[in-house]
Amino acid sequence: MDELSLKKEIFSRVEALAALRGQEKPPFVPGESRINYAGRVYDEKELVNLVDAALEFWLTAGRYTREFEEKLAAYLGVGRALFVNSGSSANLLAFMTLTSPLLGKRRIERGDEVITVAAGFPTTVAPVVQYGAVPVFVDVEPGTANIDVSLLEAALSPRTKAVMLAHTLGNPFRLDAVKAFCDANRLWLVEDNCDALGSRYCGRLTGAWGDLGTSSFYPPHHMTTGEGGAVYTSDPLLAKIALSMRDWGRDCSCGSGEDNRCGSRFTRRFGTLPAGYDHKYVYSHFGYNLKATDLQAAIGCAQLDKLDGFTAARKRNFERLHDGLRELPELALFERYPESDPSWFGFLIRLTPRAGFTRNELAEHLESRGIQTRNLFAGNLTRHPCFETLREGCDYRVAGRLANTDELMNNAFWIGLYPGMTGAKLDFMIETIRNYCGGKSL
Repeated sequence: MDELSLKKEIFSRVEALAALRGQEKPPFVPGESRINYAGRVYDEKELVNLVDAALEFWLTAGRYTREFEEKLAAYLGVGRALFVNSGSSANLLAFMTLTSPLLGKRRIERGDEVITVAAGFPTTVAPVVQYGAVPVFVDVEPGTANIDVSLLEAALSPRTKAVMLAHTLGNPFRLDAVKAFCDANRLWLVEDNCDALGSRYCGRLTGAWGDLGTSSFYPPHHMTTGEGGAVYTSDPLLAKIALSMRDWGRDCSCGSGEDNRCGSRFTRRFGTLPAGYDHKYVYSHFGYNLKATDLQAAIGCAQLDKLDGFTAARKRNFERLHDGLRELPELALFERYPESDPSWFGFLIRLTPRAGFTRNELAEHLESRGIQTRNLFAGNLTRHPCFETLREGCDYRVAGRLANTDELMNNAFWIGLYPGMTGAKLDFMIETIRNYCGGKSL
């Protein structure tokens, strides 16, 4: 039997195993079965791709990585996408790209300011702090949990170089207003699109509005590669810098296992190196190794084909939860802008003054019934222990007050609506929340 025939037999067995696993799912038992806020949704296509990549044993970035990057860029409508090992690494790479000397006066230098919010995930802000730039925090709107764009002008200073914001739980922030503000003040815009892949604003996909966008492919996200993420851009110079910084800071753009793409590997001069120094070992940046593997990219190629279906399921699940909970006076539900078409990551719930209970009391009740809950990430990042050694007004700045941020920190949480969520699970969550609110109102 030749290699091709053997591989076909292996793939056939893998498909059969996937089908068997699909039949073995335990029945849902309300109040006993665990309802996770998110999870992997996959079938035989991901498993076959993964086995195919494993049999090639390339291991690092290879043909599946190239295919995945090209498909992701085409999906988003951007010029270039770079696959990395996590969404946090994607945020690090996107930010550090803007510190490159190749950007001249527009490069972010230590002490420069980056406008962001504190009501989010820490790795949107961490690269700013770690580099020695200054995050400037502005408040959010309680209904959308996104930046209050009316506060942008007050946050601006002569040191401002960029705006770096996430779309909260898949709900796009006001991209038209933020983009106009950045354009008017010649600021970079980095879209943390980790929770919003597939969302649209004014008909255009999020992540494609900014100078740079980032994604996470961790299992709870809109699609998964296990660990993994991406940085994308339509700016050729930013793409060149990001590629260099992802791949150790090297000047060479050859892919893994490739030599002499430039055709002048031993004939050029760089810095004070000897003439003809091997271009593969010339470094134009202080970079990292943030690459992912071909095994992860192989999963991503199959997942990306399902992304539109995942998005449609997330929208349906959101509407089902919203319809079931919208009349409860104890709760304020997630709001969106008319221009937004979110691919929701989670279902945000905020307690109103009518609630006769706390956020933690409701969350603990849901957890006792097997319903997994999550707070809105950091709530207010500036209140966390990691900020205890930082000085306000020096290491970071708060523009105005973070009253709504604190309100979300104290009174908001979210539950899941990922594509693997069944109607029975959604209805049980609705019933459990309604019964708890009704019982507490008596």
